[in-house]
Amino acid sequence: MSTVTTTKQSAGSTPVRAAAAPLAGDGRIGLRANLRHIGALVRRNALQIKQDPESMFDVLFMPIIFTLLFVFVFGGAISGKGNQADYVNYVVPGLMAMMGMNIAMAVGTGVNDDFKKGVMDRFRSMPIARSSVLLAKIVVELGRMMVAITILLGVGFILGLSIKSSVLDLFLAIGLSAVFGASLMWIFILLGLTMKTAQAVQGMAMLVLMPLQFGSSIFAPPATMPGWLQSFTDYNPLSNLADAARALINGTPVGDSVWMTLAWSVAITAVTMPLAVRKFRQKT
Repeated sequence: MSTVTTTKQSAGSTPVRAAAAPLAGDGRIGLRANLRHIGALVRRNALQIKQDPESMFDVLFMPIIFTLLFVFVFGGAISGKGNQADYVNYVVPGLMAMMGMNIAMAVGTGVNDDFKKGVMDRFRSMPIARSSVLLAKIVVELGRMMVAITILLGVGFILGLSIKSSVLDLFLAIGLSAVFGASLMWIFILLGLTMKTAQAVQGMAMLVLMPLQFGSSIFAPPATMPGWLQSFTDYNPLSNLADAARALINGTPVGDSVWMTLAWSVAITAVTMPLAVRKFRQKT
């Protein structure tokens, strides 16, 4: 709050109100208040999903369709005819990385659509931290991502997926996918705040998604790829995540893949989160 002083004038004149300097901490929101705002916005976004259950169709059906498609269409070609069960343990951990990226794309289109409807303007007029609006979006989308991964693993178990390590390693693989998925959401939030339409966000996202997904180790071993594509795959963050999740689930050495995935997540978040919050404040 700001204090207001009244300056005395000559008799019969109207007092002049002059704004004084802001009080210390003016405009700052404490951690507890910020968490309370995020919680309220998370409930608001969750209620929106409840009122529009069709918005969950991608989360419910995408894991089923992609798993069946890649196991039965590409599994025989990659692992040999009749060896689709071996391919299940290869592709399902990779698809965990893919789920996070596809759901992250929906965050960008949703933010753009909310601005078009004027929802974000109402939020920006409230005495809440600007970052809390975006963080609430990410929390809800992470919840959707967990639903997608649960369905993905369920379909995988039906098709013969086996956990060759431990339940703890399985949860570590899921947590790693969530951390990386959250970092990708900041990229797509920034795209949603920058592009003019949701269709433009979706088009730009596909240009990013396609080469990253298919130029990775998600669906096929890089050893089967041309040399120039192997070089791209080695530096592809999705390959690091897929390899890390695959190693954790199959009980093989993880190497540097876990640390590389975490490093990518921190770097992406450190760059895109401040830019997204700043764009959110300035967007007209």
